[in-house]
Amino acid sequence: MTISQRQGTTGVPLRLGTRGSALALAQSQRVATALTEATGRPVELVRIVTSGDTSAAPVQTLGVGVFVSALRDALSAKDIDFAVHSYKDLPTAPAPGLHIAAVPRREDPRDALIARGGLRLTELPPGARIGTGALRRIAQLNALGLQFEVIPIRGNIDTRISRVVGPHADLDAVILARAGLARLGRTGEIAETLDPMLMLPAPAQGALAVECRADDSDMVDLLATLDDPATRAVVAAERSLLATLEAGCSAPVGAYAELAEGDDGDEIYLRGAVIATDGAHDVRLSRTGRPADAVEIGKALAADLLDAGAAGLWSAATLSPAGAAPRNPAQPPNGTTPNASPRTAEAHVTGSTE
Repeated sequence: MTISQRQGTTGVPLRLGTRGSALALAQSQRVATALTEATGRPVELVRIVTSGDTSAAPVQTLGVGVFVSALRDALSAKDIDFAVHSYKDLPTAPAPGLHIAAVPRREDPRDALIARGGLRLTELPPGARIGTGALRRIAQLNALGLQFEVIPIRGNIDTRISRVVGPHADLDAVILARAGLARLGRTGEIAETLDPMLMLPAPAQGALAVECRADDSDMVDLLATLDDPATRAVVAAERSLLATLEAGCSAPVGAYAELAEGDDGDEIYLRGAVIATDGAHDVRLSRTGRPADAVEIGKALAADLLDAGAAGLWSAATLSPAGAAPRNPAQPPNGTTPNASPRTAEAHVTGSTE
């Protein structure tokens, strides 16, 4: 039976490929339910194990696309009809023969702190042990200069939270994406949702990518009912910045785009940052432009970051250990990065993208 025949047979479910974690299943079920409500087509979830699910190694050592390659292979082999990804896990290069047919409305993209006693980040004492698996978060925690001990961790959401509140807790806090906690109904455990001025999110954090084969026009049309143009635009800006920097999804790069009303209609306000892993130096800049120019806004801001010295930070960050300790503010750095200011406030570079 062809895919078109499957889609034309109302009693035959469409096959949605998903990872098997609780979070992946929750967000895939949301997409399945929304598609059925919008089109009347039944959907079944097909669990697929990825290489990222079976390895305990730090994410940044596993390479690009470790959480999506098996899903894409199944899609190309026509074992499934479409797949749902956490957009931030997707490589920035397009996959031949595949198409992002929908980007549903985004959850809150900010990071969230879960801490013993419900303490806020700035209330944690020096030496507090904070767990995270992302170089981006490690770098920004170190940049705060609060002398935390940052512990690289992996595992699902339950595993990470248990290291703070479980019977064998060994951490004072963990930082997780707020979107994942929301999708699992666990926002009540959040001690603080972190301001992007303190912790800039990962590019496309909180967004989902619904992917199908590019030549499956019926599936493309079905999935288009789930697309949110505003989310697609801001995510395109963030991922364009990441692609232009030639950085991977686990890199110490933050990007956050918002859609706001400007003098001449809606405009995108994009913030981006590259941070040395030890937090000693960073470059933080921003740009604005029209939603139709989202990709060009990201490219332009990436060029601004590189011109301001981000390339030197990028080289240092990729060579640093994942749990690099913050530099003692009283000690001079071993080296300096041209044009990169230590622990600077955000600079704003606003320009036209036309």
